[in-house]
Amino acid sequence: AGTFLFCAGMVLIYSHITSPRLQYICHFIFKELMEVDFSITIDPEEFRNYQGVKINYSDADIHSAGGVNAFNIQGNSLLFDEIIIRQEIICFEVNGSKAFFRTHNSDLPFDIFAASFYLLTRYEEYLPHEKDMYGRYAHQNSLAFKEGFLDMPLINIWVKAFAEKLKEKFSIFNAQFTNFRFQPTYDIDIAYSYRHKGLLRNIGGFIKSPSAERIRVLARSVQDPFDSYEWLHRLHQRYHLQPIYFFLVAEKNGQYDKNILPHKDAVWKLVKQHAKKYSIGLHPSWQSGDTPSLLKKEKELLEAMADSGRGASSDLNAIRRSRQHYIRFNLPGEYRKLVEAGITDDHSMGYGSINGFRASVASPFYWYDLEKEEQTELRVHPFCFMDANAYYEQKQSALQTEDELLHYSSVCKEVNGTLTSIWHNNFLGTAKEFSGWKELYEKFIALALQ
Repeated sequence: AGTFLFCAGMVLIYSHITSPRLQYICHFIFKELMEVDFSITIDPEEFRNYQGVKINYSDADIHSAGGVNAFNIQGNSLLFDEIIIRQEIICFEVNGSKAFFRTHNSDLPFDIFAASFYLLTRYEEYLPHEKDMYGRYAHQNSLAFKEGFLDMPLINIWVKAFAEKLKEKFSIFNAQFTNFRFQPTYDIDIAYSYRHKGLLRNIGGFIKSPSAERIRVLARSVQDPFDSYEWLHRLHQRYHLQPIYFFLVAEKNGQYDKNILPHKDAVWKLVKQHAKKYSIGLHPSWQSGDTPSLLKKEKELLEAMADSGRGASSDLNAIRRSRQHYIRFNLPGEYRKLVEAGITDDHSMGYGSINGFRASVASPFYWYDLEKEEQTELRVHPFCFMDANAYYEQKQSALQTEDELLHYSSVCKEVNGTLTSIWHNNFLGTAKEFSGWKELYEKFIALALQ
């Protein structure tokens, strides 16, 4: 007799063998997205006797006892491999969305487990590929870009449809999808345009680009154009938002690190104020990508700055969140460095060159280290929109970007996903080059939260 004769709400999955890959993707699809318990068995007799929701993930023809037929999915070899090799991928349409790893004689026309695993783990980023000008994985390499589904949370779409199919076959099946959520995040690369930069940087800046505005700001007759902090605080209060701020605290400036240096009182004060009210995270400097020891040093510095705002007795000063500056990371190296430094939540999963769903998902997930074949404790929080991508890379106006943002809001709501956006303080202040973007953001929030 099998271990499970019946367990209400639990899905039993039969596979000829099990593997860390199969366990990982089933946990994500069932436990994390559907909030349904599951178990994997390699015992055909146990599976045959089970009276609840069951999925035959194999080529075996297992006839059920007691008249309860299984939901059949023909398995792809990907989840049973222990190597990383180029996959043959041919996309086709399923209910208006792209899919791959086609199946035959199955209740789904494709292997949702293997296809989701391929996208979620960023399998293609472990294969030989072209880098972009910043040494990052170039988005043009990706299947999502080539096949035109980068702007869709494809895994969420597949899983929603999968849950409906299971419900059709098993009336007792009941997926519990979470509600849509909007997560605002901000990268503070350059805290102020003119203020607190010191005499030499301001003189140099004035000679390079003479500006009456600079003089007025330094004379304190007008607000610094990058100072959008109080306006954002009022916006968050009005809409009951829980933002996350990522601070760049490089101790020396470089080509890509142009922050106001963290020893300045104004920067300590800014971090302290935000640590009191909101979640904050580290924006590791470009330099830390070349000198790994800087990562821990910057993390400890930000912890000291945050702790000054929370009180010495607080245990909240540990910085656990990070997002790579310029979204500069390659797998698995950078993620391993984050884990080693004590980071538990990474917010870099997106592209720094185009907007969209890099991992084809609008939900957080645990990072799976493909080379080590293990699920890690690093929680990945994907984003699909960054203001700098829309403005600099996609060359969009604020009006065009409004349409893009509303698209992301719509598709995330449809699949009960999380819409995470990245904005920079300089886009939301009074700088003339970003005229209209502040108003766009406020309008978008009002519409997205309806």
